[in-house]
Amino acid sequence: MYRMPAEWEPHEGAWIAWPHNKEHWPGKFEPIPPVYGNVVRSLLEGGEKVFIIVQDASMEQEAREHIKTNSENIIFYPIPTNSSWTRDFGPIFVYDEHGKLTITDWGFNMWGDKYQPWDLDNAVPKKIAPLLDLPRVEPGMILEGGSIDVNGQGVLLTTRQCLLNKNRNPSLSQTEIEDRLHSYLGAQRVMWLDEGIVGDDTDGHIDDIARFTDANTIVCQIEKNTDDENAPILQKNLADLSGMRNASGEPFRIVELDMPDPVYYDGQRLPASYANFYIANTAVLVPTFQCKQDVNALRIFEKVFPSRKVIGIDAVDYVWGLGTIHCSTQQQPRR
Repeated sequence: MYRMPAEWEPHEGAWIAWPHNKEHWPGKFEPIPPVYGNVVRSLLEGGEKVFIIVQDASMEQEAREHIKTNSENIIFYPIPTNSSWTRDFGPIFVYDEHGKLTITDWGFNMWGDKYQPWDLDNAVPKKIAPLLDLPRVEPGMILEGGSIDVNGQGVLLTTRQCLLNKNRNPSLSQTEIEDRLHSYLGAQRVMWLDEGIVGDDTDGHIDDIARFTDANTIVCQIEKNTDDENAPILQKNLADLSGMRNASGEPFRIVELDMPDPVYYDGQRLPASYANFYIANTAVLVPTFQCKQDVNALRIFEKVFPSRKVIGIDAVDYVWGLGTIHCSTQQQPRR
């Protein structure tokens, strides 16, 4: 039996893959490396070491120029990748029954074979394990890190749209999927929402709609504009969460979080969401979108994370890649 710790539990650091695939930000790649540089500096400010995956020494030098700091807490690893969405293809770290840090190596097929290739991304956990001298286990199932969120006490939150999608694990039933989540992540209870937001090419990742901020609190994106196509989706998610119970049979504390104004680029609606935040050791990194809702969103995060500094990161360019801060990062718990 393994246990995936909650994101707010102590970290050794955060993994991030330096952006290089221009096809993931078509026609708008130039502003992306500076945004990643800002994310790395913010992670350092949040008390994290930062483990950066690069293609080669040339990319390491490029990354250093954008990061603009020579902190000893930045460590580079030359590992080839197809993309930069480390949350989804990177290792998911867990503790075994003896408390030993272990890498779970779930399969990755680029969100249901939406883009190709993904062979390099899929191989990343296998390459990281010997570098860290950690054991590695393969659950035998496609799973992206952004599709799940845990409270560290046996509850896992996800969506049917993603995990039950036939483009992931067509041979597995819901019960078989839940069994793997139980065995390898310690999920005593799996809480299912229906679907994610419009513009999300991952088929409804949870990290754009609802996230734990402590063992009994969930921030949930809502849309007050009833004409917005996200409104009925998010209202249903809110209603479902309100009816769910924790291990003690008590309702969760639900904190409503207004969606940002819609973000479009090249005629395409993008999955802009404040729920794509990352919890660092002493800070919370929150995407912002140059709209009036930003101020209130940051205030809400200050209330739910009173012991951490809240750092807003402009994600208007970032989200053209169809992901932001949480999608790009993967926490490594302390050993």
